[in-house]
Amino acid sequence: MISPETIARIKELMAEASVFEEDLDESFILGGGPGGQKTNKTSSVVRLSHEPSGLMVRCGETRSRETNRWLARRSLAEAILERDNRRKSEARQAAEKVRRQKRRRSRRQKQKMLADKRAHSEIKAVRRMRFDEE
Repeated sequence: MISPETIARIKELMAEASVFEEDLDESFILGGGPGGQKTNKTSSVVRLSHEPSGLMVRCGETRSRETNRWLARRSLAEAILERDNRRKSEARQAAEKVRRQKRRRSRRQKQKMLADKRAHSEIKAVRRMRFDEE
């Protein structure tokens, strides 16, 4: 059984992830695996699908349907928050990459780059001379 404090935390997490009960499609399916005859005969596994995000979560961690309902809601909210955080992080990384690309090179960097170009052009010039000789 889940404590009222845990249920309150899950509800806060759902509010933070903008998951509302109206948006959830909940169904119960037959369980399986360890737990004996009880899990194999009862529909204690909860499948939650969240219409706005298109995510679906399946939870059958315990033999209790009520506990699985709350655990499924928690994992759905966590998945939505993680996906949002990943998107924000990718946007931040892309902006940082553009900023690094646009940054001016230091004098030392420029000198090194030009020296490398000069060395490469000398190698190519030697190749051209060899090709012209043939």
